Amino acid sequence: MAKQKKINSQKYSDIKSTHPVLCPDGKYRWVYDVPMLKNPSILLEVYWVLGVSFGIVWFFVLMLGGCESNFKLSELWDITRGFLILMAVFLVLGFIAYFFVSWYYGWKYSILFIMDENEVVHKQLPGTEGKARAIGKLTALAGGAGGKLGMAGMGILVANRTSMSTSYSSVRRIIPCRRQHLIKVRERFSRNMVFVADEDFDFVYQYLCDHCPNARKS
Repeated sequence: MAKQKKINSQKYSDIKSTHPVLCPDGKYRWVYDVPMLKNPSILLEVYWVLGVSFGIVWFFVLMLGGCESNFKLSELWDITRGFLILMAVFLVLGFIAYFFVSWYYGWKYSILFIMDENEVVHKQLPGTEGKARAIGKLTALAGGAGGKLGMAGMGILVANRTSMSTSYSSVRRIIPCRRQHLIKVRERFSRNMVFVADEDFDFVYQYLCDHCPNARKS
C-alpha cells in the first residue's frame, strides 16, 4: 500500500495527484485518467444500462400481449426476435458513439475523486465538463428532432450532470475489479465507479469497506 500524502496549502481544484491526497478538510482527493479504449469499464456500463432498458420494455410488451386472449407462443418469439435485432443495432451504434466520444475526449476520461467519512464523489475535471455538456446538448437536440424522447432525456441528463456522489449508508455492494483499476460501488438504483492506481487499490478498497456498514463485499 502506498504511503498516503498530506497537504497543508493547495487549492483542492488544482490537485493533480494520481494517488489519494489527504487534504486539510479531512477528504482524500486524487485524479485518474481512464484510457477509454484500453479499459472497457465505461463501455460495459453503458451496455448494461442499455440492456436493462431493453429488458424492461420487452417485459412490458410481453405483459400487454399476454393480457390478450388470443396471444400465441409464436408471437412471443416474434416479439423477442424483434427486440434482439433492435438491441444489436443499438449495441453497434453505441460502440460507434463511444468511439467518437473517446476521440473527442482525447482517448481518456479524466476524473477527480473525493472521498471522506460520509461519501465518495466522482467528478469530471474542469477541462472536460464543457465537452460533456456539448455532447449532451447535441444528443438532446438529435433526440428531440427525431422524436426520440429517451435519447433527448439522456442528453439533457448528461448536459447537466458532471458529478456523482454515493453516500456510504446506502451502499449495497462493493465489487473490486483490480485488473481494470476499478471499484464498483452500488446503491439500490445507482452505480458509481471508483478508479484508482494499482498501488493504492487496497487502501481505497479497504477504506470503502470500513465505511459502508450495509454493503456486501465481493
